[in-house]
Amino acid sequence: MEDPWGTALALFQVWISVLLCLVMLPAMFGLSLGVTGVYIQILVQILEWATLRIQRGRKEKPSVPIPLPNGIIHRDGGSMAQEILEVRGSRPGGDFTLGDVFYFHKKGMESLVDDQVTQCFSSEELASWNLLTRTNQNFRYISLRLTLIWGVGVFVRYCVLFPLRITLAAISFTWLVISTTLVGFLPETRICARGLSATIRYHNKENRPKHGGICVANHTTPIDIVILANDRCYAMVGQVHGGLMGVIQRSMVRSCPHVWFERTEMKDRNTVTNRLREHVACEDKLPILIFPEGTCINNTSVMMFKKGSFEIGGTIYPVAIKYDPRFGDAFWNSAKYNMVSYLLRTMTSWAIVVNVWYLPPMTRLDQEDASQFAQRVKSAIALKGGLIDMAWDGGLKRARVKDSLKEEQQKMYSSMILGPDGPGDLADTPPLLDLQD
Repeated sequence: MEDPWGTALALFQVWISVLLCLVMLPAMFGLSLGVTGVYIQILVQILEWATLRIQRGRKEKPSVPIPLPNGIIHRDGGSMAQEILEVRGSRPGGDFTLGDVFYFHKKGMESLVDDQVTQCFSSEELASWNLLTRTNQNFRYISLRLTLIWGVGVFVRYCVLFPLRITLAAISFTWLVISTTLVGFLPETRICARGLSATIRYHNKENRPKHGGICVANHTTPIDIVILANDRCYAMVGQVHGGLMGVIQRSMVRSCPHVWFERTEMKDRNTVTNRLREHVACEDKLPILIFPEGTCINNTSVMMFKKGSFEIGGTIYPVAIKYDPRFGDAFWNSAKYNMVSYLLRTMTSWAIVVNVWYLPPMTRLDQEDASQFAQRVKSAIALKGGLIDMAWDGGLKRARVKDSLKEEQQKMYSSMILGPDGPGDLADTPPLLDLQD
């Protein structure tokens, strides 16, 4: 009778050997066997077939409900100032009438039901089902073949991909902590990326951040750091933590001059600015990686950049990051999922497919202040990544609206009501908000 423990040990040895030879060693030397590319192509073919089958199934079974989009209110493009001008321009005189109140009432109700800030913190809407139950629970009942494909997908994601990713992630983080003296020679971040089944396409590598600079990027998920560090080493900025995170931070400091702050230091703006300015002044140190939004946005938009990163001086290296939502939702909704739940969802998705664009370096112009420079960099990132450039502060996700913002909105409404003949020209209406003070 065979020993079950011996059989299990033998299977485990085979599993580790396969990972070592086919994944870890190629990843350490920046090589790829092409398996991930083939896997992504197969996924694309399956999802395209599923989309066609769903479209045909809707015609055959119209009773199958269609999922609602994130934004349940359709909004036309353009500002409120432009819209009210069009409304007034359609009548003689173009002056304010009592009927204009209904327009403002409509806009107010829209904002209460579905405001633009909340939309940026919910998962990105999918054009079609990607065979993940969490994105829709109805389409798999359209046909038997679609149900079978969905069932096979569940088995592959939870019984094959998930154990593979968990093993690779555990090995990579253990390796990071233990072999601190070899971190500079063994780029473990590549193994971390493989642990997420990440397929990363880097564009315009000639613009990669250089020593003594500041890299700023839009922020969708904590794994943005892994995605960027897979192609270039960076100095991280953050608060000192305890526990497991503290162990990782201390091991990282041994191999790279990261900038960690104590909790009391993080509250002191001057202390943070001076520490960062000292780091940038040394051209031998790695570029600092900063996410100026300060929170994760849902892969559709870029929200306001805090101006602190742009007051330090030096060269700014913008980077645009865009995830492909067809293969999985990379956005971390921290209000809904903790880190463990998020990693579980990520590791049981099909894959992480992401494009990274390195933009040409930018410097602050003589006539620009830090806020204007931050806005210019943000707009460039949004344009390159195909993201919506939004003026709202991501801090509104957790904080109350400032009095300065309320006053700005009151001035804007006053200007629209009084019209061009009032104290302010409607065409010169100030921006919708400015929270950078």
